[in-house]
Amino acid sequence: MWPEEATAVLESGRSLTELRSVGPFTAHFIAEWLRVSPDPPTPPPLRDVFITYAYARTVVDAHPEWRAVARADHQMHTDATDGSSTIEEMAEAAASIGRERIAITDHSKTLRITNGMDEARLVAQGEHIAAVNARGTGPLVLRSIEMDVTPDGAGDMDPSVLAGLNLVLGAFHSKLRLRDDQTDRYFRGLENPDIQVLAHPRGRIYNFRAGLNCDWERVARHAFETGTALEIDAYPDRQDLDVERLRIVAAEGAWISIGTDAHTPAELVFLEIGIAAAILAGVSRDRILNLLSAPELAERVGLIRATKKREIRGGGSIWQGASASASTQRQARPADPALSVARPEVDSAPDRPAPAEASLKTSESKPRTRRRKG
Repeated sequence: MWPEEATAVLESGRSLTELRSVGPFTAHFIAEWLRVSPDPPTPPPLRDVFITYAYARTVVDAHPEWRAVARADHQMHTDATDGSSTIEEMAEAAASIGRERIAITDHSKTLRITNGMDEARLVAQGEHIAAVNARGTGPLVLRSIEMDVTPDGAGDMDPSVLAGLNLVLGAFHSKLRLRDDQTDRYFRGLENPDIQVLAHPRGRIYNFRAGLNCDWERVARHAFETGTALEIDAYPDRQDLDVERLRIVAAEGAWISIGTDAHTPAELVFLEIGIAAAILAGVSRDRILNLLSAPELAERVGLIRATKKREIRGGGSIWQGASASASTQRQARPADPALSVARPEVDSAPDRPAPAEASLKTSESKPRTRRRKG
């Protein structure tokens, strides 16, 4: 992905060959296309509603108040599963571009194609991360995971091990080409008591897979009700959630987590794509997990876990226990007056206080203070 548009390069008097993978032959044709300016064709659905890295940078540059979001990256992978680099290498690269917190979210055991980790490997990785943090020379590294979530909403890892992590992402990795409505599937995933973030929710990939369909207004509202954040996966080929659906999420007041899904150090720069999507969608900065300090994030994660367990005890959820069997029957969620609170209007104003979510009101009822680094 080019860091600036070809038109900007030409207008500055520079050669298009400065752009990645552009030689003299290709540069000639690009310059001719820009000179003639033909009407671009309407992209097919598999390539529609994606933004360029160059455009994302211009959006973020025009909104400097959003720069603080880039302090944290909540999804990346290492050579423990399907990434290319070590924890130390990812942390060093992240530090070089200003990251102060990163989450190592390698895959869980069901996703064998990625060499997914079982519980023993996950615990060992956590010890490794603790040693890296003890050196105090780079960003704070969170012990995390991208856990596979079945269409029935079940996870594949021991809940007692997941409870020791700083942040748990859950993600659908199977039956992603279904064309019928998957709203109930999203509800089950959001209600899983072990996850705090639903990663790349649609499961779309540029020019490869369109992703799942659902009633996004209902799904976003249920994310608000459960406290589970929806992710903006900023990887260029994913951009999931996209701007159109993020506008719905913003209107419902659900939380957002942004991660690059980087598998190499070079991909860490693409966080700006996710930040730009949030800006364009009108997401409130008070609903971005990346802007929470480390203590605030830990408090938020703890409250989500406690709230979901309380729902389980009250018989209001599918789950009979954390990461329960996919065969467990779903019960109707009873109305909870404590959750009947007003959702915020779409607003990206920096100082607007977040509304209270009564089941999570320990962190929401006090006035929002200035963000601390962490």
